[in-house]
Amino acid sequence: MSDTPILEVDAIRVAYGGLAPVVNGVSLTVPTGGFVALLGGNGAGKTTTLKAISNLIRAERGALEAGRIVYCGAPIANIDPWSLAERGLVQVLEGRRCFAHLTVEENLRIGAFVRKPDRRTLDSELERVYAIFPRLKERRHALAGHTSGGEQQMVALGRALVARPSLILLDEPSMGLAPHVVDEIFDVVAALNRDDHVSVLLAEQNAAVALRHAQYGYVLESGHVVAQGAAAQLARSDALRDAYLGGAKRARADAGVGLQ
Repeated sequence: MSDTPILEVDAIRVAYGGLAPVVNGVSLTVPTGGFVALLGGNGAGKTTTLKAISNLIRAERGALEAGRIVYCGAPIANIDPWSLAERGLVQVLEGRRCFAHLTVEENLRIGAFVRKPDRRTLDSELERVYAIFPRLKERRHALAGHTSGGEQQMVALGRALVARPSLILLDEPSMGLAPHVVDEIFDVVAALNRDDHVSVLLAEQNAAVALRHAQYGYVLESGHVVAQGAAAQLARSDALRDAYLGGAKRARADAGVGLQ
């Protein structure tokens, strides 16, 4: 892992439709070759932060109102998402977002669109994905919409890998999956980071599994970074627990009920 950041996010403020900001003053750094976790409960601002980085926020009437985002040493706030993908910044969206009426292999081939490799190179990339996810090779001709949630997450991640990313923004990959499938997905991501030096910024509610694999983490609450530190240190932090329980504490306090 290099000390030189592949990604720097500096005090960004993001809002939808000109309303109150969903993310306000968030700063974070991903070292080249690093694995960084962005943690927090539902509604903390994790997905909005990732979409601001990949510039997908504009498709949802969102805007980066303040702050700076730098990828590979250059500001990227005005660069289209597909151009960022060409440069190696690829997001795997929450909810997997497979093309249900295309086959598994057709979904994977879409990942090569920004690079436009020749047929031999693309076939090699597909075999690489199938080596990582043997189950996808077995289901390569099945419609993606007829595969399991775990297989669809593998398709989404495999499609990103075909794009040959330098940095993956990975949004809630554990959502709705059985624990053994979550472990399989995270083992693959960790191996890509360790062996292929793919940088990872992971947004995840499951702090325990995220911090087992990440080197560093940031905790978001209500659009603000409330804690950060080395993964092992953060896993023991009261601030991490408080950020996840804070919303429940406030709701119960407003209702006059104590949190057990």
